[in-house]
Amino acid sequence: MMKGFKKTFCGVLAAMTLGLSATSVADDAVGWPEKADLKFGFIKLTDMAPLAIAYEKGYFEEEGLFVTLEAQANWKVLLDRVIDGQLDGAHMLAGQPLGATIGYGTEAHIITAFSMDLNGNGITVSNSVWEEMKKHIPSKDGKPVHPIKADTLKPVVEQYKDAGKSFKMGMVFPVSTHNYELRYWLAAGGLNPGYYAPHKGDTSGQLQADVLLSVTPPPQMPATLEAGTIHGYCVGEPWNQQAVFKGIGVPVITDYEIWKNNPEKVFGVSKAWAEEYPNTHIRVVKAMIRAAKWLDENNNANRPEAVKILSRPNYVGADYDVIANSMTGTFEYEKGDKREIPDFNVFFRHNATYPYYSDAIWYLTQMRRWGQISESKPDSWYMDIAKKVYRPDIYTQAAKSLIAEGKMSADEFPDFASEDGFKPPQSEFIDNVTYDGRKPNEYLSKFPIGLKDGDTL
Repeated sequence: MMKGFKKTFCGVLAAMTLGLSATSVADDAVGWPEKADLKFGFIKLTDMAPLAIAYEKGYFEEEGLFVTLEAQANWKVLLDRVIDGQLDGAHMLAGQPLGATIGYGTEAHIITAFSMDLNGNGITVSNSVWEEMKKHIPSKDGKPVHPIKADTLKPVVEQYKDAGKSFKMGMVFPVSTHNYELRYWLAAGGLNPGYYAPHKGDTSGQLQADVLLSVTPPPQMPATLEAGTIHGYCVGEPWNQQAVFKGIGVPVITDYEIWKNNPEKVFGVSKAWAEEYPNTHIRVVKAMIRAAKWLDENNNANRPEAVKILSRPNYVGADYDVIANSMTGTFEYEKGDKREIPDFNVFFRHNATYPYYSDAIWYLTQMRRWGQISESKPDSWYMDIAKKVYRPDIYTQAAKSLIAEGKMSADEFPDFASEDGFKPPQSEFIDNVTYDGRKPNEYLSKFPIGLKDGDTL
């Protein structure tokens, strides 16, 4: 790292000797970083990869940034440390900046200018639950037909209920993508995943629930399943594939099959930090855009190298084969049933790095659907919150700088002149319900299970 520092520092000195500003050394578009020494947090999941690659490939250094990456114990600790300034920024659940900004849980204004990936999660059930589910799943050529819907889990849950037992599943955090994806899948199969009622002091999320969902940190999911504390879970990789390798559970569906190319993690910083260090922030985004491109380029040709990096103890720390099972474009369901899913992890394709307002609004609709937002809100409220938290303006500055430097081309990004932050209406959900980010309340009205405009608990 010192080599990179000396190179950058000497360049600044040379420029100053010639009477030039440090800003012009960096490039014409983005000023010199106001803060160079940075500490970023992450959770041990494969989708932290853009941070690891930006570090390992020297992209942070090329922006004059000297970064330390530090694994965090859980999502709450990670968020708290960004809020109190111990971390400059972090790999975050897409719902975390939104939840914090609207005051669900810890209240703080967090923003994101970079979406870290699409897809990457799965839902796994215990072996005993899988054996019961299989009775209701059609097969072809001796293998289950995918996608597997929660309709096939419903009779199993009813068996538990008839026996006086609770059916329990794990997810990683109340405002996690995993929570909303698991709830979406269950509800699409006629199972109520329960409601939150923060206005009544009930944040369990288990009111009226057919399936009881609770928080388990990602690396602890397989052990918790093996112990019988939960009967299934929704988590990111490599913790679904770990269940296959250990022979303790079966992944039944990926989030790609629940919502094709769904946004997953984001890079979050506090609004105050972004305002104090605007050039630093843009440069961080620049480095991470380059890392994301590297991860996806040439049809994932760099993924084996990325897996080697991620398997190190300081990053994800799982076996190479476990991480490679999904990261290299395949996914193993039941032992031996490995299928091609080239977009299981997407870091750059499909404009994955762009922070779309419509992505933010989808997460807000799910917070409202399950009661984390207690009262009805007009469509304009959803738009206002999305614009407070998601910052495509900062992303655009970073992208235009990379284009000006010749490191990226304009056709690798959205058309910034016409982009309004909304994806076209999306219909590739497991229940075929179409989502239009411009009409959140109309979207909520389409679901048989979930709160709608005017509903309160």
